[in-house]
Order: sequence, then structure tokens, then C-alpha cells
Amino acid sequence: MKPVFAENAWVAVRDALQSGRKVVALLPCGATEAHGPHLPLNTDVIISETMAARALPLLQQRGYAAAILPPLAYMPAGYAEAFSGTITVSAATAKALVLDIAMSLKAQGFACLAFANSHFDPANVAMLREAAEDIRGRGLSVAFPDFTRRKLAQTLTEEFQSGACHAGQYETSLIMAARPDLVDETGRLKLRDNPASLTDAFAKGARSFAEAGGPDAYFGFPRNASAAEGDESFKVMASALADTIAEAASN
Repeated sequence: MKPVFAENAWVAVRDALQSGRKVVALLPCGATEAHGPHLPLNTDVIISETMAARALPLLQQRGYAAAILPPLAYMPAGYAEAFSGTITVSAATAKALVLDIAMSLKAQGFACLAFANSHFDPANVAMLREAAEDIRGRGLSVAFPDFTRRKLAQTLTEEFQSGACHAGQYETSLIMAARPDLVDETGRLKLRDNPASLTDAFAKGARSFAEAGGPDAYFGFPRNASAAEGDESFKVMASALADTIAEAASN
């Protein structure tokens, strides 16, 4: 089975499911939303797909057959909806789609569905947590390394942990590592530092990036980004994804 799920003929998927190996489907979860004036709207999709791709060799080493599903590019993104290009959907719509995908995979005999998520809008994270519980209740194992949980957050960069990390040094580094051609380098180097913490702003009731202190849809320190940092973050994220899948698929 090819690593990109949709590039397979149906018989390749059938053969993988009949091989006796546990077959895992990785679902990249992102959004189409503003990421500062220097990063593309599909930043989260790129990060989630790359995380999943880098987890595949780790899963193969453990004996799993795994493939990356077409990504979810439309998710709850209410905090960014004031910015042109952002497309947000309701949590109910997104959850219904995730559940339908999961049940289709379960019916075919997949051993596990994994969420590779890098879109941390609170509504999206809450939706994925709820969906994961519902899917497990319906009999399919789910792996969801939730990087907003403290244990996993502490494995990522200082900026990520601060909460000032939307289109900042953390995410810009990831895109520089995965798709440097999509980074506006000239624009990035002109951006002022913005240490405003989204996490703190959410806790205080902010309902938009502007209210949170990000009038240009970025937080953090994009001028400090580097491809090397992005590669290191991807290693951490891919390892966490593979570990979570191994734990979920063994149950």
C-alpha cells in the first residue's frame, strides 16, 4: 500500500487489510485560515501532513501498514474568521465528517484512526477530543496526540509553550522546513515581535485574534524562525504520533 492513501488503487488497500498486519489510517487535521502576512492559508494542513509523513517510517519499523488520508482542510477557525481567506465550519459539521470517516474505516477493517492535528483553535481541539471518545465508543481505536495537553506541550519549543505561537517562530520554522517556497521571507523579516499569548487571551475570554492582540493574525517571533528548528519540532511530533498510534492500536 502506498503511503498516500488516495494514490492507491482499491485492490492495494484490500490487500493491505487482508495481509494480517494492523492497518492504520492517519488523518491530517488542519484549517484554511490566516497565518500572518508571511505564511499560507494552508499552514496547518502542511504541518499536519508533514507530521504524518514523518511518522510513517517509525510505524513501518514497528510492523504497521499505514497510509495518510486526504487532509481535513476545513475545520472550526472562528478566531481567524475576520481575516480574508479564512474558511470556518461549525464544530458539529466537522465532527459529523470525522465520525463518518471513522465508521467507514472501521467497516473496512482498519485497526486504528490517528489524528495528526496542528490546528489548535479551542473549538477544533474540543471537537477532536469529543470525536475521539465517540469513535472509541463505536469500536475503533483512535490515536490523538493532543499537543495542547501539558505533557506533550512540554516536548515542544519554548514559544509553543508560551502560547504566543500562531504563525510565530514555531509554525514559521515548520513551514520553512516543509515548504520554504511558501514563506514570504522578505515579509517575515520585517515583522515585529508579538509576545501576546493566545493561551492567556483565550482564558480571559478573547474571541478573535484581534482581541487576543494579533491584529495581523500572527503571534510570537517569526523573525527568529529557522528550518533547523522546524525539523527538530517535526521529529518530536512524528515520534509522539507514532508512539500514540502504537499504544492505541495495541488495545
